[in-house]
Amino acid sequence: MFLNRSDAGKKLAKKLTGYKTKNPIVLAIPRGGVVIGYEVASVLDCEFSVIVARKLGYLRNPEAAFGAVAEDGSVILQPLSKKQLGKMEIETVLKIEKEEIKRRKKAYRGKRELPNLTNRVVIIVDDGIATGSTLIVAIEMCQKQKPKELVVATPVSGDGMKRKLSQKVDNVIILETPIDFRAVSQVYEVFDQVGDNEVYKLFEMYRILRTLKKNLDYN
Repeated sequence: MFLNRSDAGKKLAKKLTGYKTKNPIVLAIPRGGVVIGYEVASVLDCEFSVIVARKLGYLRNPEAAFGAVAEDGSVILQPLSKKQLGKMEIETVLKIEKEEIKRRKKAYRGKRELPNLTNRVVIIVDDGIATGSTLIVAIEMCQKQKPKELVVATPVSGDGMKRKLSQKVDNVIILETPIDFRAVSQVYEVFDQVGDNEVYKLFEMYRILRTLKKNLDYN
């Protein structure tokens, strides 16, 4: 059980300290994953950014996902989605989520683009994995840039998800895999909403602190 996302991030970071010497980059899936990523990147003293991906939800039931889309346009669809949904509904949802991705990129990174991932150790983090749709499409996006090593790290998921992800990335680190896993929130005492302002402030704080540290090290 974790007190909150910050507590979970600190505990997750302890499992990732072996990557500190590999000059990794931590990519967080917003919004909740950014709190986790902040703690991990702080311990690893490495580059920290956001990778924006969105699930594709049914128009009549947005919480249920039939796929996901990443900021580079990568899309995954559930095998039966094309049979269950019309082309128009899929395109409508895609358009809505691509607009939201564009908004989030601007809100979280401003004019900064995602750093180059080629031949780098990339650690993707989130606050937990439920269906895994957004995480898997984020993985596919990263793989296109041919990283040296791709790692997924999160506080909680179902046991089956860990096996699934192990087939897609070089390493999977998950702290808790409850037998009765129902939702990410069940392992957190406090699992409140994370807003855009908090995400932006965490990135700004991280940039400022890292700049100060570099200046102190230089002097």
